[in-house]
Amino acid sequence: MRAVREFNVVPAIPESLQALSGLALNLHWTWDRPTQELFRSLDPDLWDQVGHDPTTLLARITAPRWAELAADPAMVDATRQAAQRLATAVEEPRWFQGRADSKLDLVAYFSPEFGISETLPQYSGGLGVLSGDHLKATSDLGVPLVGIGLLYDQGYFRQRLNADGLQEERFPPLDPHSLPITDTGTTVSIDLAGDQVRIRIWEAKVGRVRLFLLDTNVDGNSPEGRLVTDRLYGGDAEHRIRQELVLGVGGVRALRALGLHPDVFHSNEGHAGFLGLERIRELITGRGLSFSEAVQAVRPGSLFTTHTPVPAGIDRFERSLMERYFSDFVQTCGIGLDQLMALGLRGDEPDEKRFNMAVMGMRLAGRANGVAALHGAVSREMFAGLWPNTPIDEVPIGSITNGVHAKTWVGAPIDELLTESVGGIWDGADAQSWKAVEGLDPARIWAARRTGRAELVEFARERLGDNVLDPDALTIGFARRFATYKRAALLLGQADRLRNLLLSTDRPVQFVFAGKAHPADNEGKELIRQIEVFARQVDVGYRFVFIPDYDMAVARMMYHGCDVWLNTPRRPMEACGTSGMKAALNGALNCSILDGWWDECYDGSNGWAIASADDDPDLARRDAREAVSLFGLLEREIVPLFYQRDERGVPHGWVDMMKHNWSSLGPFVTAARMVRDYTTKLYEPACVDGERIDGDDYAPARALAAWKARVRSEWGQVTISNLTTS
Repeated sequence: MRAVREFNVVPAIPESLQALSGLALNLHWTWDRPTQELFRSLDPDLWDQVGHDPTTLLARITAPRWAELAADPAMVDATRQAAQRLATAVEEPRWFQGRADSKLDLVAYFSPEFGISETLPQYSGGLGVLSGDHLKATSDLGVPLVGIGLLYDQGYFRQRLNADGLQEERFPPLDPHSLPITDTGTTVSIDLAGDQVRIRIWEAKVGRVRLFLLDTNVDGNSPEGRLVTDRLYGGDAEHRIRQELVLGVGGVRALRALGLHPDVFHSNEGHAGFLGLERIRELITGRGLSFSEAVQAVRPGSLFTTHTPVPAGIDRFERSLMERYFSDFVQTCGIGLDQLMALGLRGDEPDEKRFNMAVMGMRLAGRANGVAALHGAVSREMFAGLWPNTPIDEVPIGSITNGVHAKTWVGAPIDELLTESVGGIWDGADAQSWKAVEGLDPARIWAARRTGRAELVEFARERLGDNVLDPDALTIGFARRFATYKRAALLLGQADRLRNLLLSTDRPVQFVFAGKAHPADNEGKELIRQIEVFARQVDVGYRFVFIPDYDMAVARMMYHGCDVWLNTPRRPMEACGTSGMKAALNGALNCSILDGWWDECYDGSNGWAIASADDDPDLARRDAREAVSLFGLLEREIVPLFYQRDERGVPHGWVDMMKHNWSSLGPFVTAARMVRDYTTKLYEPACVDGERIDGDDYAPARALAAWKARVRSEWGQVTISNLTTS
């Protein structure tokens, strides 16, 4: 239950500066650098104290300070200009408005987490940050889209390391009235196994995109009902199914209550998959369709994106839970529980009786995709059993490689260089425009890189002490979720070679780590402990550090300051891995296993590829072999290139590689490219009649046509003919 709120009387914002309130409530400020600077200038010390949160900042500025600010013509003018930039961003026609023949009216994008900003902590890691970047790029491009998520009372956990180096979690409560969101005044209800739960709908503005967050901590709900949206990825299977019902079923009802009727429903992973069942129920009760007709009708406008390359990462629910929470659904739809269960069971897994959310997502979506080319191939193999007798390369699962919202993640010095060379909208520029980076002065590029590294060192010293890191040493970063397959401790397997790198007097190397393990992942926590224990050793601790409490702010500092971005997953278990993209746009060079996005983007000269021994069944031996490859790259190529300098101290070979990194990756790794791909290849085709499959250059569309022609087997009691779009 949410704690009683205490209200403080805060000074009113002067009339001439009233626009600041609207600027703080639209998260467009998170990627508009001049507006961030405007907020900072109101009170620089207070801005740092409140963690760069403009909502809290405005509430804490004193009346005398407001009087000073209102009397400053420059401040009033800067506020006016910021308000005009925001108005332009949300109203001016953009890329999508130029697509005059597009039939797309509105996309509903469902995700269990959204990483927009650390000031709205409703994310845990990559999936949430990807969702946030998707919304931001959608706003920049003018694509009509709304987001649907949950408002968690405690968000994700805060992290600290105890005396033994073990991760400890705490879950501070969040007051929604202190967050950059507003109450829509609209509620909807959902039945959770006989418990009538009311859902309040909050709205966050993300540029021109509206993000609706669903909250069950509502007066009048049962204690159990109020706790449904307590924590992100917390609780047992029953808690999880309740959350996913609120997200999927409650999300569709929220859209209807708000008067929104999307023509495309995009489920970002299976957590929101129950939205398809709610749409089926609507068609049965509202239009008199049969169950099989309703299934057929929802598919054309449904899109499912899978983010996991391993079956263990998929939510599955026991039959007893499905029966408990869907008894009314099956009765309303005039079907038996077996017919519902068939949507989430695989014929090639006869011993698996649990309802599989990804399988249902595939079955209720007319189009499905992975998030990198390699991940698409892995997904086709992983889900091939759903399309028996279909060649794996014709399984109708495509891929759209993730991208990152560049303006959110790139530091000011690099942003200035890219704006000057590539253009003002460099994050959406084409390959020809990106070639202009080749003309940049190497000395200026190196100065920008040194500035970012120095800022990272200062940031780390504020958290860890003044004796850590060196602003002039080669800095290698590793920051992500501490899952075992990501192998954060791979370097520790050859501690002597690692020490030689760290303790070199003429060519020192330093490593910066950050990340969280899920509270229930003891193996992930052990990896953090190993890193931290090594970092506490007196001889190397100043060049090998772990920054605790990883969030978007920590991530940005690392992307700005690291020279090399390290990625060591067991191929092919990394679906995409967008952290390397963010680092690349900041000029960092990737050193990675050829997995996820790097598998399709590495060209032999824009970074380094760690040799993968994925054909070795002995995991310990495989880890050792890949560690040997990594140390070989560090010792023979990376370190020498970084320290090969001219008389001015500029490493021309390194800077040339940075330029090629930008020109080869810049046009591809941005969220602008990703959202354009989703719009043209998936959203627009999905909004038309399901029989029409557009885009001959999109292989999964042809695969879907081949699938419709070939497959005649049955899925439980629901036949393929009932599930095709014909």
